[in-house]
Amino acid sequence: MFAAFVNAFKIPELRRRILFTLGLIFICRLISLVPSPGVNMAALEQVIDRLAKSAGGGVMGMIDMFSGGALKRCAVGALGIMPYISASIIIQLMTAVIPQLERLAREGDTGRVKITQYTRYLTLIICLVQGFALAVTLERGFGVQGGGDIVPHDVRGWGFRFVTMLTTTTGTMLLMWLGEQITERGIGNGISIIITVNIVSRLPAAIGQGIQRFSNIGGPPTAGPFELLGLFIMLFLVTAGTVALTQALRKIPIHTTRRQVGNKVYGGQNTYMPLRINYSGVMPIIFGSAILMFPIIVLNRIPATRHIGAMLGRGEPLYLVLFSVLIIFFSYFWVATQFNPIQIADDLKRNGGYVPGIRPGRPTAEFLDNTMTRLTLVGSLFLTLIAVLPMLLSHNLNIPFAIARFMGGTSLLIIVGVTLDTMRQIESHLVMRHYDGFLKKGRIHGRRG
Repeated sequence: MFAAFVNAFKIPELRRRILFTLGLIFICRLISLVPSPGVNMAALEQVIDRLAKSAGGGVMGMIDMFSGGALKRCAVGALGIMPYISASIIIQLMTAVIPQLERLAREGDTGRVKITQYTRYLTLIICLVQGFALAVTLERGFGVQGGGDIVPHDVRGWGFRFVTMLTTTTGTMLLMWLGEQITERGIGNGISIIITVNIVSRLPAAIGQGIQRFSNIGGPPTAGPFELLGLFIMLFLVTAGTVALTQALRKIPIHTTRRQVGNKVYGGQNTYMPLRINYSGVMPIIFGSAILMFPIIVLNRIPATRHIGAMLGRGEPLYLVLFSVLIIFFSYFWVATQFNPIQIADDLKRNGGYVPGIRPGRPTAEFLDNTMTRLTLVGSLFLTLIAVLPMLLSHNLNIPFAIARFMGGTSLLIIVGVTLDTMRQIESHLVMRHYDGFLKKGRIHGRRG
């Protein structure tokens, strides 16, 4: 593996792409550090930490994690890349229900350019709305005790709101542009790499808390060596399981009939259709967290229902049950909106392809739908286990959530998925130029030797 990294810098084009990507990542981190004017950072950090530990603060902590701590500092990139992700998800879901967008998606490069423009416009609108909401929320101190010191009284008003909207929107649009530049001229998917770097930037804080927990630095240790060994073993097993979940797929054999067009013969090949077990990726976890956030906030604001809100606290049994049900539901929902077995069956029939033992047309669509339903059940159960594991460790074993979040959940899924995708792209450059890839005996899915 180390030889593969060395070989990557021997190829001029690949070396330029890697250095270009690293340079833009550095700029992205600067954007998350430059503070927005008019905010007391010390007071804001205390409030964000308090909210992240409260019953309804799971999403607040997730947004701060995706922004690389920029929200806690109210930096220029406080909104992070999440508005663009939200716009992309909305456009994807609308493509499945709006015929005009569906036709654009089938038009190839021209349609994709149009859809990308619509995504950018929607990102701008979401940024302006979220920037205004952030400014008002900062003025109100997030509605918690001690939050009134975040924005001084002489700064509050439409001037502060306009400046906050302008800076946060500019930061997000700049991050979006940098991500597109990484995708086009760098290595890997730019938007995914920015999110991954922001998540990994929280790793030093987790390591610091781990050192304080298991050593004499900063006071007597609060945990023994057996717990440290257990965490390392669990981290290895969970990471291996996450890699397996990300890579796992069902290969549906596809045969194509021979057909002659003029003097050329097409078809007559045996290939396969890959159906991923975790087809929806990390989206069900994000959707489930967002859906649970709103009833928890409402219940905690009403005195008569605060005990119910406490039962829905992160790590509580009721929260885990509802969270698991939502993950399974949104796994099927995402597959239902993004996977179209009828269209796939029609395309196969049009191109002379068929699944052995299955008649073309509607029987093939039903076979693909039933197969995907079973795969989604397995994938959603495994995804649920990975998602709730950090909460179980934090709530039941008293492990700081800054450490437990890297034992599973959204963080680990994104890190593993983006790392594997980037390694595939680097490996394709190496193999194309007759270098060994990262694995000499095994293969990363997607590599063709």
